[in-house]
Amino acid sequence: MSRSIVRQSKFRHVFGQAGKTEQGYDDIRVSKVTWDSSFCAVNPKFLAVIVESSGGGAFLVLPLSKMGRLDKNHPLVTGHTGPVLDIDWCPHNDNILASCSEDTTAMVWQIPDQMGTRPISEPIVVLEGHSKRVGIVTWHPTARNILLTAGSDNLIIIWNVGTGEALISMDDHPDLIYNVSWNRNGSLFCTTCKDRRLRVCDPRKREVVAERMAPHDGIRPMRAIFTRDGNLFTTGFTRMSQRELGLWDPTSFEEPIALLELDTSNGVLLPYYDPDTNMVYLCGKGDSSIRYFEITEEPPYVHYLSTFSSKEPQRGMGFMPKRGVDVSKCEIARLYKLHDKKCEPIAMTVPRKSDLFQDDLYPDTAGSDPALEPEEWLEGRDEDPTLQSLRDGYVPPKSRELKVAKKNVLDTRPTTRRSMSSCDGSANLPVLLTTQTEVKVAEVYVGSRQLLQDGAPQSRQRCTS
Repeated sequence: MSRSIVRQSKFRHVFGQAGKTEQGYDDIRVSKVTWDSSFCAVNPKFLAVIVESSGGGAFLVLPLSKMGRLDKNHPLVTGHTGPVLDIDWCPHNDNILASCSEDTTAMVWQIPDQMGTRPISEPIVVLEGHSKRVGIVTWHPTARNILLTAGSDNLIIIWNVGTGEALISMDDHPDLIYNVSWNRNGSLFCTTCKDRRLRVCDPRKREVVAERMAPHDGIRPMRAIFTRDGNLFTTGFTRMSQRELGLWDPTSFEEPIALLELDTSNGVLLPYYDPDTNMVYLCGKGDSSIRYFEITEEPPYVHYLSTFSSKEPQRGMGFMPKRGVDVSKCEIARLYKLHDKKCEPIAMTVPRKSDLFQDDLYPDTAGSDPALEPEEWLEGRDEDPTLQSLRDGYVPPKSRELKVAKKNVLDTRPTTRRSMSSCDGSANLPVLLTTQTEVKVAEVYVGSRQLLQDGAPQSRQRCTS
């Protein structure tokens, strides 16, 4: 008599549970733009949702604690002149959010801890470099202030938002780019494109280091993400319009590590990956279910775990970073499901009897401190994310202001420069005063001029900075 061997895994019994009605966010008019983005971004402080608005594009930012019915007077973030297509929270500062729009720009916003009553309409920096709509925005996982944008002009631009400069531009894609995903240390990123190719790109070398033609036979949009081991997890369609997923080794693209057919549906499967547990959550637009899988080193490599089902279809989905989950309830992931007019949190939990901290469920996870400065990354240095323990839970830090020092502001925005002679006639001060030192020098200059005009003794004063 043979016994069936059950695969050992601590995630075999993960179950999803929707939050109670009072724990949701109601009266949110989710955007109806026909674009395959998640429309939602979340971090341990805020929930951001792209919403319908007149006179341009807008999105809503809510503190996570502000549950229930949305106040009609709650301010929106309104700076784009066209519909917003994608948003992404900075992994190193919970108050910084990037957005992109059909108006061909990307913008970076500072969200205050205490939202006022007026709309936020002034971004910290506007990134202008695309000639068509910008549909993808994603932050570098380990380097401070590095942001990637991709537009319908088939161009990928990597920015330093601390200076507003475009650092790298790549035009290797002949058609529309569907998605972009960084690897764990940010040395490479992968893309899927309308030409049906899956590419792995090295941005600092400005070249495609590996590519695979048609990892899925269908012509509908694909998605791809990096796993923690450096493999690629993809979702796509077969020729018969069946949805399928694949696992690939980018060093040998000839044959997949795993290829699995799922079902027949038109919705694009959006993958959300947790590197700590090596689990993938698949959310299809228009679906009413979330499937989750575990990736292992043993065949069949991608193991189906379970499905969370509900009655209403989802318009989009947000995925909470690991530092924002509730470790006291053995919660290993939390997703925010967008309905037509509300947002519903869904907790993924591993059942445990003990109330103690579960070390095996919560290895040290990526924290909010960057591992690299922009200049270090640009020079070729790579570092894994800075890790932190979740044993005592995660307390979001206070708001930190993103300071933008535009090195090239005088090149991009011509301004009339006026020469000001200082006290000893050796210093020239530009009209644009950007540092405290320049402001002090200007005050000394203005004061000395006033003394001369008032007939004061024309003694030579000593400049101080």
